[in-house]
Amino acid sequence: MAKLDDRKGHVFAPVTATVEPGRLRFFNKAIGESNPAMVTPDTSGRLPVPPTYLFCLEMLDAENPFAFVEELGVQITNILHAGQEFTYLAPVHVGDVLRFEGRLADVFHKKGGQLTFLVQQISVTNQDHVQVAEIVRTIVL
Repeated sequence: MAKLDDRKGHVFAPVTATVEPGRLRFFNKAIGESNPAMVTPDTSGRLPVPPTYLFCLEMLDAENPFAFVEELGVQITNILHAGQEFTYLAPVHVGDVLRFEGRLADVFHKKGGQLTFLVQQISVTNQDHVQVAEIVRTIVL
């Protein structure tokens, strides 16, 4: 997996996605979301999105949801999802058009090289070019 060390800093193709009301309703129903703050329009009259929706939205609208591992030459069957972190910087609402721009932020090894960790950092900006979130995804090989 040493060749992956050389890929640190690799920039992935961006994904653009629109927060659509029907998809969001389906997501909320699927996760059992009932918090009034998440299912009732806010003071701007727009419906906010729950915290983990951005992960789902990026995967749904990507031309290839697993491109980030394929671009690195990693077999999908060899990965485990090790972590996901979200830092929200501004609200996200129905109607927003989001751009997900990812890069391979870190590669590190444990257990004498038997485990390789890949850390992907994704910046999410809205249609006004405002960064609304930072996502950090960690997978282990």
